This record gives sequence, structure tokens and C-alpha cells, in this order.
Amino acid sequence: MNILLAEDDSRLGELIVYMLKKKAGYNVEWVLEGEDAYYYASSAHYDVVIMDWMMPKASGVEVCRRLRKQGYSGAILMLTAKDTVGDQIEGLDSGADDYLVKPFEIDELLVRLRALSRRNYAPIREEEIYIQDLVLNRLNHMIRLASKEVQLSPREFQLLDLLVQNKGLVLTREVILERIWGIDTDIALKTIDATVKLLRRKLGLLGKQGLLQSIRGVGYKFEH
Repeated sequence: MNILLAEDDSRLGELIVYMLKKKAGYNVEWVLEGEDAYYYASSAHYDVVIMDWMMPKASGVEVCRRLRKQGYSGAILMLTAKDTVGDQIEGLDSGADDYLVKPFEIDELLVRLRALSRRNYAPIREEEIYIQDLVLNRLNHMIRLASKEVQLSPREFQLLDLLVQNKGLVLTREVILERIWGIDTDIALKTIDATVKLLRRKLGLLGKQGLLQSIRGVGYKFEH
């Protein structure tokens, strides 16, 4: 299960990330500010977003409302110390699917996550996206041009999908590394360059050179 955790309490955040990875084997990305939570949830797929209510730069309630307003259909679990009925109504009314009051037991959090992941939130994103005459299939990780198809590795697919979703924007190597390999990874930045090289080679097989542009000293962007 892919989880996005938005929690500004460093000690609690570290504990949740550790327990979700150790006890459940989940993939977890962790952000500490509301604006980052909005950006991450908007630009990638997560099975569940765990959203703290009180965060700097945007509250969990604000982020929920913004995500739902733009059509986000993924599962959101609100975490908060606010425990009145009115608070719960406000949290759920903002677009959260469930509400967990602090302090809580990790086993209760795991039960809530499993329940949310079983619900049908599809379609979260299109099965196929079209880039002019190029087709990217998110289910089988293929890129297609007319009748010719090329298979992408999981990392190549994740990289292309991320860049396509943010086409025209320059993504730094650090952002790419965090979004694809994880914030606590020990992978070197040169791994990104190697993945880009492989991806360019496969796009070249379809006659699509030049789509992935290098921004010297910064990162990469997708342009067409």
C-alpha cells in the first residue's frame, strides 16, 4: 500500500513512518506542511493520505477541501487532537473519509487504513494518457505509438508519469528522488540520470527524442 503522511510533529511522524513500514510493509512518503501535502497528493497516486489537521502553511481541512474541489477521489484519513462531534463533522465535511483522534494505537490506525484501502475510489486517474500521438498506459507500464509498444521498467514508468503530470515544469533531482525512491532513500542522484538515459533510449525507439529535457545543474522537465 502506498501512503502519504502529512504530519508536522517530527516525533510522531517518525514513529508512524517506522511502524507503517515495519509492521505492515507499506511504502510511506512523509511531508510536514499542508502545501506539500496538497502538491504530493495532486501529482501522484496514494492508496490513502493520512492528513494531520493542524499543519503550517495550510491545515489538513484546507488541503482536503482543495483536493476535493479539484476532483481528487483518493482516500483521506484525518488525524487530530480535536475530539468534539462538531470537529468530527467539520473534518468529514471537508472531504475526509475517516477521522482518528490523537492519541491512538498504531493497530487502530492500521485497521482504518486497511478498511479505506478496500473501498473503491476508482477511477483516480485515467488508465491511459495521450501525449499527442504517444500513449502512456498506467496499468501495464507501456508506451505506445500506433501499433508499436515499448515496455517500461517500474522506475522508468514512475519517472515518465511524474514528468508528464508536471509537463513544462522543471523538477529538481531532489524532488524526483523523494517522489520515486522515497525521502529516506540512500540512492545516489546519479541514479536518476541513469534512469533518464534509459527512458530516453526507449522513447527514441518510438521516434520521440527530445521529450525529456535536461536543465543543467537543476533537473529535468517533459516538453512537447
